[in-house]
Amino acid sequence: MDVFLHRLPLFFDQHALLVLACAGLLLALLVTEVMQLRRGWNEATPATVTRLLNRDNALLIDLSPRADFEKGHIPGARNVAMEQFDPEHKDLAKVKDMPVIVCCRSGVTSQRAAQKLVKAGFKNVHSLAGGLAAWRQADLPVVKGKA
Repeated sequence: MDVFLHRLPLFFDQHALLVLACAGLLLALLVTEVMQLRRGWNEATPATVTRLLNRDNALLIDLSPRADFEKGHIPGARNVAMEQFDPEHKDLAKVKDMPVIVCCRSGVTSQRAAQKLVKAGFKNVHSLAGGLAAWRQADLPVVKGKA
């Protein structure tokens, strides 16, 4: 171990670019993790969403346009178009302490909705990572028609 510690400065001198790149990547990883912790909501995999729906009786909100929702959605999802999504609505205020999952087609719109929910005081907010596309890719059930 003593030999290793004596050779370490020599390694740093000979491979300064490699050491800087490694330090930069480590810093970027650390910043990303801290930002994810501070945002207040979680990205959920399809397996996590299934667990939340089955065990925790989570509310699932699908933000897809009505036509897309009727073409296929997760069983039990409630459809609310993003334009009409209001975290302050009286029906949503009743479930502030429950787990709430938001999803859309690709997962981008649901991230904005998750942020709105956190700002409105919701504590247990999840966004389906990858959206309905990830759900279908995991070969999980999709139902057609109105909710």
